[in-house]
Amino acid sequence: MDRKLLEILVCPVTKAPLIYKADRQELWCKASRLAYPIQDGIPNLIAEEARTLSLEEMESLS
Repeated sequence: MDRKLLEILVCPVTKAPLIYKADRQELWCKASRLAYPIQDGIPNLIAEEARTLSLEEMESLS
């Protein structure tokens, strides 16, 4: 994931910064508890297609 792109991307729901999870190929938003998939190198920032982060995943962000 391009570092400059990560600096400007925000959660479409909360406008909070996103955290890149390379091992999952996802962008995580702590504020909305959503994980956005990265497909073929392209972030999919459609909230309806994001998955909800589990409690364990949220705790790992602390």
